[in-house]
This record gives sequence, structure tokens and C-alpha cells, in this order.
Amino acid sequence: MSDTLLATASPSRLPLVGSFESLARKAVRARLRALTEGSLTVVDGDRRDVFGTTGSDLQAEIVVHDPRFYTALAFRGSVGAGEAHAQGWWDSDDLVTVIRLCVRNRALLEGIDSGLARIAGPFLRAYHSLRSNTKEGSRKNIAAHYDLGNDFFELFLDDTMTYSCGIFADETTTLREASVAKLDRACRKLQLRPDDHLLEIGTGWGSLALHAAERYGCRVTTTTISAEQHALASERIAQAGLTDRVTLLLEDYRDLTGRYDKLVSIEMIEAVGHQYLDTYFRTCSDRLAPDGLMLLQAITIQEQQWKQQVSSIDFIKRHVFPGSCLLSVATIADAVARVTDLKPVQLEEIGPHYTRTLRAWGDRLRAHRDEALRRGYSEERIRAWEFYLAYCEGGFAERYLGDVQVLLAKPDSRHDLALPNLSGAVS
Repeated sequence: MSDTLLATASPSRLPLVGSFESLARKAVRARLRALTEGSLTVVDGDRRDVFGTTGSDLQAEIVVHDPRFYTALAFRGSVGAGEAHAQGWWDSDDLVTVIRLCVRNRALLEGIDSGLARIAGPFLRAYHSLRSNTKEGSRKNIAAHYDLGNDFFELFLDDTMTYSCGIFADETTTLREASVAKLDRACRKLQLRPDDHLLEIGTGWGSLALHAAERYGCRVTTTTISAEQHALASERIAQAGLTDRVTLLLEDYRDLTGRYDKLVSIEMIEAVGHQYLDTYFRTCSDRLAPDGLMLLQAITIQEQQWKQQVSSIDFIKRHVFPGSCLLSVATIADAVARVTDLKPVQLEEIGPHYTRTLRAWGDRLRAHRDEALRRGYSEERIRAWEFYLAYCEGGFAERYLGDVQVLLAKPDSRHDLALPNLSGAVS
């Protein structure tokens, strides 16, 4: 997401849309009057309006700084809301609760997206369709997110550089402990041994590969198509003295060869795209030995919402994760059954832990805001990421989104598939 992209995409920059500011304000307020779950206070200059049910357990307030907020929301829906926040046209001291209100009142949000925002809908979908996850397209899409700058991600991740849901043992668990606990949970489910060769699809910055090689002594081959991630992961592997155990590739998963005892893929499948889902699972199955195990961790959406999500464009698809697509558990199971000989043997929902993970990331980003600016990241970019993290946290807090770990076994697997003792955090 370039620092100028949001500015050029903002609807108020278009003369046609700017002339409808009054119409947009009326349209937005009319939709907000349909809010039934919770309450939202809109402060606009001297005007203060409360929509919804006063005294609700879910209450939020937004402050409008620029009337172009209404145009953005009316003509670009939820995408416009994020763009307007990045521009500083509106604020809230509790963005997460604003998002939770939107999730609880999905009919209201869908009404905004299907109202005047229908004008922009075809253009957003057409733009998204150009970012398909072909091999070349995937590299561009991944670079748009992960090659933003390693020093930016360092501002809000813990020192393991784990960019996926942690697992918190209790209220005292730190973000780092939660990250390590998740890494160890994956390794224990795979029953890693020193004589195993583990394939990881989606290196990230190397946290799982390092953990598996160091703690379990296995060989690891791991791949990413992010140049920035590859560079930092390579440094970390060398610093850990694990170059003899970890092979780091800069290859698309579709170009991998060979057979491996175990396979792991942590929250990478969201970048595959639904058109390539069969290819992804077929590749995973082909890379596994006849008695192999695969652990997949995937962010999921409710089955009832999946088809709509595939065809709609939200702020994340437009500005944060181009080419991304969330899957439902049923969609994953269907693809596995259709194109592989893998059998699902365990499924664990860890989504509730993501609310706390995202809250920690958001807190850390806000705490390091001045440092981000010193490092050359624009105010617009920081505000966009604050919105993105709140957007995700609200979705998980309302259980609209989930996160599953699915263990899959090849036909000849004779592993003891009883769920191991997974209690407690790992330091």
C-alpha cells in the first residue's frame, strides 16, 4: 500500500462525488438510524447524534473532522471508511468497538455497501480481479504487504517476529510467550522428531523454522516469496547457527519439489486465493511422504458469509492484503477431499486468542507511533494500519472470524493422533 494510494483512491478527490456531499451526509445518517445493536455517537462540530440503543453494553463514539468522511462512506462503503480514517477525516478513541458495532449490525453495513457505494463496487471488483494470485501476481501481492519494511513490522510484533495468532495460557501470558506457545503447539501436533524433514510453506520471518530446528532437532526446508522476509529470515537463521538444519528458499509453493515427512503452513493460505485452492492442497499432498502429516493454520469466516466475502472488496483486500481471500472450514474440507488423499484428523479453534494477539499488536503500534514516523513511515500509513488491526480485532471479538489449526494425515500415517497435552505457555 503506497502512501499516495489512499489519497488517489479517496472519493472526495473525484469532482462528481464531491458534489454530492450533502446527499452523502443524509444517506449515512439515514442508514445509522437503522442501528439496533449497541449505540454509536457521532460528533460533528457542535452536533452530537446518538444512534442505536442508549445504555447498551456496546457503545462507541466517532468524531468527524472533515465532511468528506460522509462522501467516502456513502460512495465507497466499508472501503471508504478505512480510507477516510487513514486520511484523518474521522477518529474514535475505541476503533475496535466501532468495528464490533458494524459486525453486530451487519445488515446496516451491507445497506451502506449496497446503497450509493454500488457506484464504486464494479471498479473495486475490477481492480481486485487484476491482482489474481498467478505466480507473478502472488509475488506482487505479497510484496505489497510484507515488503513494506521489516523495521515496520518490528514495531508491533514481539522479538520472535511471529505474525499470526498466539496462544495465551492465562491473563499473565505475554505476547512473546503466546507466540512461542503457538509455535510449540504446531510442532507437538506434528510430533516432530530429529529424523524428520519438515517443509514449511510461508516462512514469515523464520520463527517456526527456527523453533522447530532448535527445539526438536529436525531438518526444515522453508519458503517465502517476500524478498524482505527472506533477507531477515536468512540473517536470523545464520545468527542462530542453524544453516545446517534450515534451508531457506525464495520460491513459490507451486515450484516446490521433493517429499517431506511433515508439512506446516501457518496463516499463509489466506494469500492463496480461492481460484488456486485446489492447486495449493494438491501441491501440499504431493510434497508429503505416504505416511506424512500436515498442520494447517487458517483464518476462517463463517460458511454463510463465504460466498459474499469472495465477491466483495473490503478495506483489507483493497489496501492491505491484495489478492487475499478468507476460507470457511467447509471450503477447506471440501478442497482437501476433492483433490488430495489427506484425511483431517484434528481440528482446534484458536480464534478467541486472536482478539488478544491483535490487541497487543495494536497497543505496540500505538506505543511506537513516534518511532514509526522517525523511520519515515507516513501518518497516513500508520493510521491505515491502526484501522486494519482494529478491523481484524473487532471481527474476532465478535466471533465473525475464526482461526483453526487442522491436522491432516496421509493414508499410510500410523502416528498416534491423540491430541497431545497442550496446556501451558512455553517460555
